[in-house]
Amino acid sequence: MSILVLGGAGYIGSHAVYQLINQQNDVVVVDNLQTGHREAIHPEATFYKGDIRNIVFLRYVFKKESIDAVIHFAANSLVGESMKKPLAYFDNNVYGTQVILQAMTEFNVKHIVFSSTAAVYGNPAQVPIAETSDPNPTNTYGETKYIVEKMMYWMNQAHDIKYVSLRYFNVAGALHSGEIGEDHRPETHLIPIILQTALGQHDHITIFGEDYDTPDGSPIRDYIHVDDLIQAHLQALDYLQHGGASDVFNLGSSEGFSVKEMIKSARKVTGAPILVESGPRRDGDPSVLIASSDKAQKVLGWHPSRISIETIIKDAWNWHRTHPDGYGRE
Repeated sequence: MSILVLGGAGYIGSHAVYQLINQQNDVVVVDNLQTGHREAIHPEATFYKGDIRNIVFLRYVFKKESIDAVIHFAANSLVGESMKKPLAYFDNNVYGTQVILQAMTEFNVKHIVFSSTAAVYGNPAQVPIAETSDPNPTNTYGETKYIVEKMMYWMNQAHDIKYVSLRYFNVAGALHSGEIGEDHRPETHLIPIILQTALGQHDHITIFGEDYDTPDGSPIRDYIHVDDLIQAHLQALDYLQHGGASDVFNLGSSEGFSVKEMIKSARKVTGAPILVESGPRRDGDPSVLIASSDKAQKVLGWHPSRISIETIIKDAWNWHRTHPDGYGRE
């Protein structure tokens, strides 16, 4: 039996594949390589290049491989782009998952772990955010993820497909060995941009807003190491395979770090000055976003171990300094 990892050539998906194979699982990767990288795929994984919206392609994969469960990372995930191209996001994220669930139904695959987002909450009334907070997405990306969660709920009712949806904020770090890491094009995540500045690829980093209601005036966010994040996915899969009910869990460190704190830690790790400029606030950016992971810890037994922000940045730096051009420029 095999675990099907959708989006297994992407940043988070590739780390999932490595952990699954390290635990002696057979892994099948499906990715269209729109944003993923062939070089990130573990050499022991079985890889199929194709699109999740293509039911003929998915039927071929499910028929050829004995799929036991699905871990679903395949999605477009840029908030700004989602506001400019909403139909593209509904097409890939929502319709793509509809096709996946259709294939799972046809081939009697009953377990799926879904990569969701804390963006489903929008601007929360309380922090830390718990799963009891009402979803209220403020961008297309978050809306598509929330629609998929509802789709899986109704498929559970109709076809007994059990799911776990994992909502998380900012994922960072890299495999400790430095074999794989984060390489988005364009890069929009804070830690890679900071480290690219340390490498001299940017003249400076811009802090968007220094007048927030936080101790140092810059926004505070929750960061989680990619290895800890993947461990939660694997524990969620084990939970389902041992009879766990469908559910939704937040994943986070339950504490936050400001943009200025992140830059300070990166200076310490890299030894680079990392110049800073001040910019205006970005529309809709809350002062503080932190997730409560109490439920995941109690139900899934998930206990993140690489929670030090310095550890997260060190592992990311190990990747970026040895791969300054990521997986190479196509």
